[in-house]
Amino acid sequence: MKLLENKVALVTGASRGIGEAIAIKFAEQGANVAFTYLSSDEKAKVLEEKLVALGVKAKGYKSDAGNLKAAEQLANDVTKDFGTIDICVNNAGISRDNLLLRLTEEQWDEVMQANLKSVFNLTKQVIRPMMKNRAGSIINLSSIVGVKGNGGQSAYAASKAGIIGFTKSIAQEIGSRNIRCNAIAPGFIETDMTHYLKDGGAEKWFEKIPLGRFGKPEDVANAALFLASDMSLYVTGQVLQVCGGMST
Repeated sequence: MKLLENKVALVTGASRGIGEAIAIKFAEQGANVAFTYLSSDEKAKVLEEKLVALGVKAKGYKSDAGNLKAAEQLANDVTKDFGTIDICVNNAGISRDNLLLRLTEEQWDEVMQANLKSVFNLTKQVIRPMMKNRAGSIINLSSIVGVKGNGGQSAYAASKAGIIGFTKSIAQEIGSRNIRCNAIAPGFIETDMTHYLKDGGAEKWFEKIPLGRFGKPEDVANAALFLASDMSLYVTGQVLQVCGGMST
């Protein structure tokens, strides 16, 4: 039997990168997958077809989790279309990297809304069907930058550190309902968001990583699978660092 057989998973920001890898990994393990995207209808359609080809039900929703009303509508639509929500992966996020003296208030607010408020918005909605089922797994994508900090990324780091505090608090609130809430803190993963780092000379970054390489989206997807499945039934309020040893 597959690890997520007949479960319903909602993955935000899944049209590319880590979100796409998680959606595919979940589908491979038998989950029916609802996912969100913001811009490319074409990419969303391609992903939907990939997931359906794996023998599961899948549907993409154009939705902005940073908007409370949109998050409410999304949760209602997914519950209506799929029957329930067993797993929620809050993956959607952006970066607006700049030195603090050059960082604008608009950039700060954009990052907080996309990265942190979105987690509040959607978690608040998905715990309703999970409480009804007295089971569920919420997985929030933080970052190693939220653990260590990084010059030029104060807004991003603050939003990702906020996700960690939120995760630990929510785990304490909903644990009695058999709902788990954990975070994943990826290090440098080969995605569009980190492409510029490799352009700047990957070797200098590899020196900071004991495993000597950037991670792949599949590395994060494997961690998400563990936290989504019954293999982690006694794990909640934790931050799983998928960083190649950067935090060591």
